Amino acid sequence: MKTTRWTTSAVVAAYVVALATSLSGQSNSVSNRRDGQHLFERETFGGNGRTCLTCHSRETGTVSPQEAQQRFATDPADALFVHDGSDDGEGNGVTRMLADATILMKIPLPPNVRLADDPNARTVTLRRGIPTTLNTPALDPILMVDGRAATLQDQAFAAIHDHAQAGIGPSALQLDRIAQFQQTDAFFTSSALRNFARGGPAPLLPEGTTDSERRGRRFFEDVVDFADLKHGACASCHSGPMLNKTNDFPFLAFGVVPGTRFQSVLVSELNAAGNPVRDFIFTNPDGTETHLVSPDPGRALITGVAQESGQFDSINAFKINALWGVRHTAPYFHDNSARTLEDVAAHYAAFFAIVTDPDGPGPTPPLVVLTPEDQADIVAFLKLL
Repeated sequence: MKTTRWTTSAVVAAYVVALATSLSGQSNSVSNRRDGQHLFERETFGGNGRTCLTCHSRETGTVSPQEAQQRFATDPADALFVHDGSDDGEGNGVTRMLADATILMKIPLPPNVRLADDPNARTVTLRRGIPTTLNTPALDPILMVDGRAATLQDQAFAAIHDHAQAGIGPSALQLDRIAQFQQTDAFFTSSALRNFARGGPAPLLPEGTTDSERRGRRFFEDVVDFADLKHGACASCHSGPMLNKTNDFPFLAFGVVPGTRFQSVLVSELNAAGNPVRDFIFTNPDGTETHLVSPDPGRALITGVAQESGQFDSINAFKINALWGVRHTAPYFHDNSARTLEDVAAHYAAFFAIVTDPDGPGPTPPLVVLTPEDQADIVAFLKLL
């Protein structure tokens, strides 16, 4: 076997080449990050003045009514209030944005769906909150509340085209840079999540230090407890490393579909936001029609499925969001109807009262009743995430 002998000068030369290559790679990485940051925070693509940062703040990854009000007080001409941020979608009025921080989303109707009040329409305009960019880009392959964007690049292109009304289309390289920037350190709510995104261990549920936090943790433990149905009740839909999918216990009732990422938790059904309700007519594969009267059918407008099946993964269903960092990302639900975590807990008290009451209002109480203490405990635990 031939032995290669390295001279001192050869070793030094090889080291210099390796160092130069490493530094060049680091320089390119920094340059790419700066390019992505510029595209995210400052580039308008010749549109209506919006950038990605207009709707995805550094602090929360979204926009709350409080932030909208502050921005309006500072600058009524802020780009947040143009186009679909205005009351009529034409730049007139800011009532909805100041009150709810929702934008007007134009969603294509599936071929088998039509509107009863506008049968020829091929799109419908819905009021939706802005999904947070915290943790999501690097840790959740399901994008948008209805899952309609396949990649971060697709999501960015649609936002630039539809919401920023771009006059100059972004290139594929620019979309890649935006996607890469959204996976940098600034978009994680903790070092544990950043490490998990880069191949480290999955984050673990915090133990809690107060009695309330420890009681709240029990709702999110992924367990089967026939003696106490509250134990693990929240984990039914907030399981897995990111607490964003249903668990796989086959005995679960109440419409939960094991292992899915989309569920109805009655947000559209209860419609606390008071959004306009419309009659969506779905033509089923067997030729029958299903009328879905709803302010927002959610996932059903992607699947085209609205037949009653006793399951909640399509009809009025929305993406189960991750809970890590949830204390930072108010408001909540697809329509921003929950302003605070306390509002979220109150909604779930109503939800469980409905779905765990087999005979409806009557002599038999619901199987799961979230008391005021339960709700406070859930909120205490969520604030640890």
